[in-house]
Amino acid sequence: MDEHAKEITRRRFLAKSALGAALAVAGAGSTARAEKSTLTWTEIPPDDGKSLAIALLQMKSEIFNPEAALPWDSIVMEPSAIRRLQERNLDIAESACRQAASIGADVAVFPEMWNIGYAVFDRNKPGAMQQWQELAIGADSPYVQHFVSLARVLNMAICLTYLQRSTRAPRNVVSIISPAGETVLTYAKVHTCDWGMEKALTPGDSFEVARLDIEGGFVDVGVMICADREFPESARELMLGGAELILVPNACPMAGERTYQLRSRAFENMTAIATVNYSTPNQDGHSSVFDGMVFEQEGHPNGQPREQLVFEASEAEDVYLATLNLDALREYRARETMGGAYRKPHAYRRLKSDGQAVPVFDRSDSRRGAVVPDGM
Repeated sequence: MDEHAKEITRRRFLAKSALGAALAVAGAGSTARAEKSTLTWTEIPPDDGKSLAIALLQMKSEIFNPEAALPWDSIVMEPSAIRRLQERNLDIAESACRQAASIGADVAVFPEMWNIGYAVFDRNKPGAMQQWQELAIGADSPYVQHFVSLARVLNMAICLTYLQRSTRAPRNVVSIISPAGETVLTYAKVHTCDWGMEKALTPGDSFEVARLDIEGGFVDVGVMICADREFPESARELMLGGAELILVPNACPMAGERTYQLRSRAFENMTAIATVNYSTPNQDGHSSVFDGMVFEQEGHPNGQPREQLVFEASEAEDVYLATLNLDALREYRARETMGGAYRKPHAYRRLKSDGQAVPVFDRSDSRRGAVVPDGM
């Protein structure tokens, strides 16, 4: 057995051991999850270029309402119940991060709004929206600072998701914490859902890119959250900002068309995209990683087709690891024709307008350009 094979065997042993320990730490009920969980791997290839190992923390939340299959507006979870479950959820989250580090991850990514499990409120109950908004936390909160410290201890970046307190209504955010414990980017979801519970949020207003230092190198990272990926402008804006990797925390069904959609976003922007969803029974899993490279170099430009899907998970709860070759991605972006090199921005006049010219898309509940939620 060569040294590479020995290392893979060692990591598998550590990972399987860590899985049982991680779920056991979470407390009562964890034994059943440990018995049915099987760690899923993508092989870590010999390092023939700068690689980035991404841990997809596809977990079910103890907070996510068990009636999540019902329409959003009919779901009820009291804030007091959420608070009782948050400590248990924190244990699950920390254990998953420790497991990710044990199998060699450079960055671990959570599903959308993990700190409240995307729990929602009854819009017809007086005061429910305000109680839900009061669950928001700040960057200086014990919860966020716990993961700042954990990133340092594990020497691993953490893409943390939470409901963030703000001077207006709360925001649905991601904070990317570096292995040094520095928050290099906090992004607020731009495409908050105007037609449902997310009207109680303040949407973000830009797509920013940050440089994340990792072992032996760096990667330029941007974020989309769930519905952001439904709009091609989101990924395009991040690509134009220099993103090599887009992280996508998610909380909705992903199998099928939405996964195909991500394939297109990665292809047209020559940008890797890593999406992390809740597992069953909260959602349907299918977290995925695309590397954005669809052609081999032969016959440049646009040579022989290749598969850009690096990994797609099942519905099961687990920590999944996928590895990107950053050197190969950078070489690909330097030679191929998608991305920003041959765009014709002068012809995209409608993209630069906030006007709505197509009557069928006129919506009375649309908050185009708004930063303050309407009344519920």
